[in-house]
Formats: sequence, structure tokens, C-alpha cells
Amino acid sequence: MDIEWIILICVLAVVLIGLATAYICFFRIFRAPKKKEHEDGYIDIPEGEIYEAHREQITEWVLASRAMPYREVEIKSFDGLTLRGKYFESFPGAPIEIMLHGYQGNAERDMTGGIFRSRDCGHNALLVDHRASGYSEGKVISFGINESRDCLGWIDFVLKEIDPNARIILTGISMGAATVMNVSGMELPKNIIGVLADCGYTSNEDIIKKVIREMHLPAGILYPFARLGARIFGRFNLDEFVPVEQVKKSKIPTIFFHG
Repeated sequence: MDIEWIILICVLAVVLIGLATAYICFFRIFRAPKKKEHEDGYIDIPEGEIYEAHREQITEWVLASRAMPYREVEIKSFDGLTLRGKYFESFPGAPIEIMLHGYQGNAERDMTGGIFRSRDCGHNALLVDHRASGYSEGKVISFGINESRDCLGWIDFVLKEIDPNARIILTGISMGAATVMNVSGMELPKNIIGVLADCGYTSNEDIIKKVIREMHLPAGILYPFARLGARIFGRFNLDEFVPVEQVKKSKIPTIFFHG
């Protein structure tokens, strides 16, 4: 066999291995788990030690929220997905918190406690399911990249469909916190009066590398494949928004919680 063919085969093998690795990283990190059908009344609380200590409290909050009056709402994302949420209005004309949940979570499980906390503060609450989560459409989680654009859509919804003079607070936990940190550095209407960021992260690179290391895998080697998988198969750029850099551009009062 000619040396040229050997080189070509080797190059093709490297490319195929690289693409396969990128796809595996994409599938493991960014592809949302397939949604399961559940009976009416089901409460989505995962098994495991982390959630077990809070199962009773989460259940209590969820059942209480389901008994409250609320309005089911939806918007179309910039790329055509139907995104859904629930609006809880306790005080007409009061500030509205747009609440964003965490990675592979959903609005009801992660943010229902926020309804009661915000009500105690004299606020109304709009709980939204990220793309590919809860009742929203989509199959790809983009770690706050496309979710940040979706948040802009929810801001627009509030101003057009609820109150054009609304005072809005952006509230997020984990990936939701990173999302509101991203949004805080964008050009926003004067209606945005504050940000609550609970357990966000500095950058997608930092959090993904941390998770890879916790799996006892080489983060420095695998992260470039994760970033490539996001670009090729998810069609988004992991580095487009960096939360810690976006916050530097923000002029909005922000409270950071971390633990």
C-alpha cells in the first residue's frame, strides 16, 4: 500500500475518532434525557441522598402551588420552540420575578419554593421551564447560551402580555443563575430592577471541566471535544457568553448566593 493511502487512512481514522468522541460528549452533557410519561399528580423528585433530605419539603411546596391560582403561559423561542411556564400573581402591579431552574431540572421541582419566598417579599412569580426541560420543547441543553436568549423572550412576554410597566427581577439557580448572569450584561429594558443568582458558575468551561474531573476523566483532553460536539451537533458556541465576564458589564443590582 502506498504511503499516501496509509497517511489518508490514518487521518480519516483520527477524524472519525474525534467526531465520535465529540458526539459522545455531546450526548452525555448536552442532550436532554428523554421525557417520561407519568400519571396525573406525579411529582418529579429524583431518587438519591441529595434529594431525600428535601423530599418532604419539595412535595409540600409543589402540592401547595398546584392548589394556588396560576396562569399557564407560553412563548416561541428565537428558533421556533414552544417554551412554557406558570405565572403566579399574588399582588397586582408588584415586581415580577422570572425564575429559571437548573441543569436537567424543571421549574416545578427547582423553583416552586421560590413562589412562597417571592410572595413573602411582596413579589409575583413567573416560573419557566428551560428549553428541553419540563413542559417546554427541545432536545438540547446549552448551559445558558440559548437559554439566555430565551430569557430575553420571557422578559418581552412580561412587558407585552402582563404589564408594560412591570418591574422585573431575574432569578436563577445553578444553570439558571449562570443564565441570568449572562443576561445581566446585555442591553436590557429599564424594567429590569435586579438579579438573584443562586449557585451560578464562572464559565461553561469551568463547570464542565469540574464535572469531567469528578467522573475521574481527563478534563483537559475531553473538554475540547465537548466544545466541538456543542458546535457540530448542538449548533451553539459554549464560549459565546461567559457569566463572570457578562457580570462585569452589568449595571443591574445583583445578589449572589453560593454554597
